[in-house]
Amino acid sequence: MIKVEVKNLYKIFGPTPNKVLDCLKEGKSKKEILQETDHGIGVNNASFQVEAGEIFVVMGLSGSGKSTLIRCLNRLIEPTAGEIYIDNENIVKCNKVSLRAVRRKKIGMVFQNFALLPHRTIEENVAFGLEIQGAKPEERLNKAKESLELVGLKGYEKSMPSELSGGMQQRVGLARALATDPDILLMDEAFSALDPLIRKEMQDELLSLQSKMHKTIIFITHDLDEALKIGDRIAIMKDGVIVQIGSPEEILRHPADDYVKEFVQGVNRVKVVTARSIMKPTETVVFSKDGARVAIRKMKEANISSVFVVDKQRTVIGIVTIEDTLKLINSNTDDLSEIIDKNIQVVSPDTLIEDLIPLFINSRYPVVVAEEDKKIQGIIFKVSVLAGILGEEEKYV
Repeated sequence: MIKVEVKNLYKIFGPTPNKVLDCLKEGKSKKEILQETDHGIGVNNASFQVEAGEIFVVMGLSGSGKSTLIRCLNRLIEPTAGEIYIDNENIVKCNKVSLRAVRRKKIGMVFQNFALLPHRTIEENVAFGLEIQGAKPEERLNKAKESLELVGLKGYEKSMPSELSGGMQQRVGLARALATDPDILLMDEAFSALDPLIRKEMQDELLSLQSKMHKTIIFITHDLDEALKIGDRIAIMKDGVIVQIGSPEEILRHPADDYVKEFVQGVNRVKVVTARSIMKPTETVVFSKDGARVAIRKMKEANISSVFVVDKQRTVIGIVTIEDTLKLINSNTDDLSEIIDKNIQVVSPDTLIEDLIPLFINSRYPVVVAEEDKKIQGIIFKVSVLAGILGEEEKYV
């Protein structure tokens, strides 16, 4: 289900943005328009959809337009042109009363600088959004306590913001956003002001919370590693333009242009590339239907030294080797059940390369890739893992 949809969104800063809009649509660059008209381009013809329950990351360098974009989504910044749909309602056309209702009931926002009220306790800060909504004191304090416990701050309800570390203050900001139970969370560089270790903890915390709450999250960052770690999909911006949208793996393996290619050059691929990308098709024999001679024929035809055994539903049972199969035939029997080795490694298609590497240390065989029902999808060789790390997997297809 589409939760947020943006169509042909523009934001131009300056006294006469609508006059400049035509120049932009004619193809003039951000730099040219700034020089010729003294207008700044924040967002240039952005279009995308965000699924319910998805973490959609918008990333780019400073000045790329990502923060302007997210502020247009709740009209903290008024768009120059375009449409923004939340639950099929175009909020660009909302009056002040309707817009206020959307902000209060559907959208929560977490800022980079925490934005806590220094004169209020932690629980009062978390309850602030509910207070604006008109919730009763008991209800909002109960909700605040629940949200603080959710982000690991139980026991800090009566503390003041100045008594908490930066990471803890950001957790308070997250708890405040969650307290109103919004469908959509907008997170603008929410972790960028934190130390690297605390930042990693907050990323893990967000992923943990998302596994329980399934919010629709639009997350702004300038850090590619952060984007790759938490994003279901990533939109990369440059000069107000979205230059590519895709899953972390798609962007890493198939960058749209040189700009994106430069971005991904230094990425640690073992934390992004999955088994699905590097698995290869494989020959199999069907237990109870195929015997040793069929297994040998398939191994010879494919020039391989072993073949996996599956049942009629393609559920993997084990593996047989050429040596054991030849011995079986020499002993005048064709029953594969005597030589099937069930000591094989099976992983899901979404398993990361970093989790595959240890499986090959003590394994004699390729690793099987299978869905939850154990139906074999493909296999992975050691050389495929190496190719995936080096970004050369296409050569081994």
